[in-house]
Amino acid sequence: MPTRSETGSVALTFHGGAGTVTGSKYLIDTPEARVLVDCGLFQGIAELRRKNWAPVPASFTEIDAVVITHAHLDHCGYLPVLVRAGWSGPVFTTRGTAQLVPIVLRDSAHLMTEEAAHANKYGWSKHRPALPLYDASDAEKAISLLRPVEYDEEIEIAPGVTAEFGQAGHILGSSWVRVLAGERSVVFSGDLGRPTHSLLRPPRPRPACDALVLESTYGARDHHDTGSMDLLADSIRRTARRGGSVLIPAFAVDRTEVLLSALAKLMREQRIPELPVYVDSPMALAALRIYREALHGRWPEIRPELAGHDPLTPGSLTELRTVEESMRVNSPRMPSIVVSASGMATGGRVLHHLEHMLPDHRHTVLIVGYAAQGTRARQLASGAKQLKIHGRYVPVRADVVQVDAFSAHADADELLAWATAGPPPKTTYLVHGEPEAAETVAGRLRDEHAWSAVVPRQGERVLL
Repeated sequence: MPTRSETGSVALTFHGGAGTVTGSKYLIDTPEARVLVDCGLFQGIAELRRKNWAPVPASFTEIDAVVITHAHLDHCGYLPVLVRAGWSGPVFTTRGTAQLVPIVLRDSAHLMTEEAAHANKYGWSKHRPALPLYDASDAEKAISLLRPVEYDEEIEIAPGVTAEFGQAGHILGSSWVRVLAGERSVVFSGDLGRPTHSLLRPPRPRPACDALVLESTYGARDHHDTGSMDLLADSIRRTARRGGSVLIPAFAVDRTEVLLSALAKLMREQRIPELPVYVDSPMALAALRIYREALHGRWPEIRPELAGHDPLTPGSLTELRTVEESMRVNSPRMPSIVVSASGMATGGRVLHHLEHMLPDHRHTVLIVGYAAQGTRARQLASGAKQLKIHGRYVPVRADVVQVDAFSAHADADELLAWATAGPPPKTTYLVHGEPEAAETVAGRLRDEHAWSAVVPRQGERVLL
């Protein structure tokens, strides 16, 4: 069994999020403790997804605590696997994340179980039988381990290890985390939000640290905010004129809320017709309830001008809860807008909508956020003429429009501005980005700021 870090040293091992934009897992070893920061699933191409099925690393059995930066699946979705392997320690996170993680994990377990059953019934999986990675029981055990903490509160999470959470502005409850282990400090950015987020305050400045673990999702790209609302409005108007509907694959947590806010604004300004808007995702509806609670409860990360209000109800909003309701909007009787998860079209009800709507030239599919390599959303954004769904190829005749200004991720300049606003760390590690994006940010930090910046390898171990 692996031993803890050698006497007097603090080590960091990259078990995920290295050279890829998913699967974030960063293990801190000290002579007294072992802490895992983020515990995410790998998503995207099959080579990455297979990593989820690998045996749990032996070092993970000695973890004293897990820290979760936010509730997206690629940061918390591996928790039930860890629990299934016998781990039962505390999971520290913010209040908002502690309310959203149960929604995400229950939905993930449900989809995995449902997909395995569908594959076994129709025989489209190569596995006999197809099994879920984890089930509802594993998810509930993981949820029971959550320990919510407040922003800006420094707490001991393991012997000799303390953590402080700061607002990251990415989604509700999202945080950067400063971990102090002995005489060493490391800041994990988690996923950083944008100063222009329509609902959340901008990320809080990072504190001083010895090492910085910085995400790089959009490290090679800038968001083009100018004209994004015009593009959204134009796409909706054109689709409605030809009698079609707009399908928006959207992350259930935050992206759905941001989109509803944008649609409500466009309708109020009469820039788009007041079409029926359907939210078709049990997970998104559960998250929407938490966002409304945060708005009315004036949570600290909510923009102060929005506190006490509800900007999330455009026109004729219908919440679809049953499978039967979902099926009815596959063939809408009039132009409408359907917002459905998952955002990268990797699973969920949106697959059934794509299956029915992609072959019809009247419809439009809007890609409004980051789409990882190997996902259906990336294939559509790259101009795919056909898409494999549930074992069959579906022709793509609908319009596909990409509007990345609705991303909840900071772009290249925003990442650099946040990272370099504080004193330089001894080393910065670029993670949670595809190789080009991570290398671009590392190069800019070296060339423009004379920082020591590296892109770690999967499984690499470094001393802090």
